[in-house]
Amino acid sequence: MCGRFVLMSPGRDIAEKFLLDEEPSVEPRYNIAPTQMAGAVRIDPETGTRRFVVLKWGLVPFWAKEKSIGSRLINARAESVAEKPAFRAAFKYRRCLVPANGFYEWKKLKARKQPYLISAGDEGLIAFAGLWEHWESPEGEIIESFTILTTDANEAVSDIHDRMPVILPEEDHDVWLDHTITKPDRLVPLLRPYPAADTRIRPVSSQVNKAAAEGPELIEKVPNGAGEER
Repeated sequence: MCGRFVLMSPGRDIAEKFLLDEEPSVEPRYNIAPTQMAGAVRIDPETGTRRFVVLKWGLVPFWAKEKSIGSRLINARAESVAEKPAFRAAFKYRRCLVPANGFYEWKKLKARKQPYLISAGDEGLIAFAGLWEHWESPEGEIIESFTILTTDANEAVSDIHDRMPVILPEEDHDVWLDHTITKPDRLVPLLRPYPAADTRIRPVSSQVNKAAAEGPELIEKVPNGAGEER
C-alpha cells in the first residue's frame, strides 16, 4: 500500500517534469498523510493542457452518499481497479499523476515497526498513478479527491512490504492522462512495479508515524539494526 509520501521538489522542477504551463506554488512536504490535501496533475478539459491541482487524499466516488468513504479509499489495487465499483469510472475517465519524491513503508522488527523512505535512486521527482473524483453533497459541499494505485512490490521493496505504489515513467504519462483512452488493455499494462535497480531505501525516524509531524529531519537516515541503506 501507500500510506504516506513526500514531495519536496520546488515548483519550477514540478513544472518542468510534468510539462506544466504554470509553475505551481508549493511548500516542501515530508509527511503527506491520508485525508490531507496534496498536489496532482490532470488534464484541463477546457484547454487540453496539463494542470496542477490540489486534491484531498482519499477517493470519494461521485455516487457516494457519505464523504467519509474517502478515508478507506486511499489506494486502489492495480489488479482490480478496472472492475471495482469505487474506482472503475475514474479509471476510465479521471486519471491523474501524483508528484512525489518518495514514500514511506514500515517493517516489523521484533517489538517495533521501522519506517523506511523509498524513492528513486536520485530521490528526484516521480509520478504515482492516481485517479481523481468530483463529489457534491445534497447541501452543495464539493470535494475533489484522489487515490493512488498500488501493485506488487519489486525485489528491493518486497523485504519490507508486499505492495508499492505504481510509479509511471515519463514515457507513459501522456497515455495515462489521456481521457479518450478508456480500454483496460491500453492502461493495465502500465501498472507494473518500478525497477528494483533504480530503487533507493533507507531507514528513517519513527517521528513519521505521527501524521502531524513535518520537516526535513523526517527523511534523514537513522540506524535500525536491520541492514544499511540500499
